Amino acid sequence: MQFIREDANEAHAIVACAEGEVRLRERAYTASFIVTRTRIIDRWQPGDAEALTIADFNEIIDLKPELLLLGTGSRQRIPPPALYAGFATRRIGFEVMDNRAACRTFNLLLSEYRDVALALIL
Repeated sequence: MQFIREDANEAHAIVACAEGEVRLRERAYTASFIVTRTRIIDRWQPGDAEALTIADFNEIIDLKPELLLLGTGSRQRIPPPALYAGFATRRIGFEVMDNRAACRTFNLLLSEYRDVALALIL
């Protein structure tokens, strides 16, 4: 699936999303990573979506995004309720979806200049 960016200045917008690979303007990723408008955390090593804890997101929580989108692979997998609660207590919105939907939503929110982070499990 190819994505067309409306704002060529968005360096971290997703330009393509396929099974096991996500492409940003500057490079392709084949391992799990987190991206914001200004930052890429490419050493993120989450476990299975069903076993994630708030500690898996410490580095991104320190950036205090308005919203974190979690892409859980080719299909949506639901993390434990405690993870939702952990984000709620920190006043960070948290949405879970499959990777393609997460990439589309991330690009849309970037275009609206929202403070969004995207965590993808690849």
